[in-house]
Amino acid sequence: MTGEAILLLGGTSEATILAQRIARERPGDRLVVSLAGRTLAPDRGEGETRIGGFGGAAGLAAFLVTERMTRLVDATHPFAAGISRNAVAAATRVDIPLLTLLRPPWTRAPDEHWIEVACLKAACDALPAGARPFLALGRQHIAPFRHRPDLAPVLRMVDPPTEPLPFAAKLVIGRPGQSVEAEAALLCEHAVTHLVSRNSGGARSHAKIAAARLLGIPVVMIARPPEPAGPLARGVDEVMAWLAG
Repeated sequence: MTGEAILLLGGTSEATILAQRIARERPGDRLVVSLAGRTLAPDRGEGETRIGGFGGAAGLAAFLVTERMTRLVDATHPFAAGISRNAVAAATRVDIPLLTLLRPPWTRAPDEHWIEVACLKAACDALPAGARPFLALGRQHIAPFRHRPDLAPVLRMVDPPTEPLPFAAKLVIGRPGQSVEAEAALLCEHAVTHLVSRNSGGARSHAKIAAARLLGIPVVMIARPPEPAGPLARGVDEVMAWLAG
């Protein structure tokens, strides 16, 4: 079936691959890719690009109607629970088919040392006194660590911060390394004692987890929020099959 108008809520590597597949395999469709705009130079990729929020579920529903979208695909980050809830509410309100692309979480290998916690606060509390953690969390998730002045955190951000950080930290500017060796070198360079990460899943960002295992560094792993309601896809092929149905 062709001639669909698809709104793709993106921002993940899977969303980028999906947009490429849609553009290549379904040229008769209109594709609009929505990005949160948290980085200064996002990868716009295929299709029309929309930057910024919608104004909650009501705003998203209004966009779907105004732009005459016929399909909604949520391929946002597994921890973007707010936009996923809004997607479900908006799709229900305007009666449009919704599919959520949710990549599988990572699972602990037998030789990995994970400290599994439920939330950011628990992750902060799990670190021993004087630790030097690498906070692989994104700048919008680091505030709880301001309550641990005994720590010596290392942060990595894609873009330099526009406002002062909430605590003193070593700042690394750049995107995550694409190889285990690059991530291991970074952890060694900064004498990291612990890695703090959300269980995002996916091959692209697993290099830091594999690097921690290589170096014997404990990983404080934050569990995912509950999965969104509605049908789920675990890979791009499943989404393409759904669009063809």
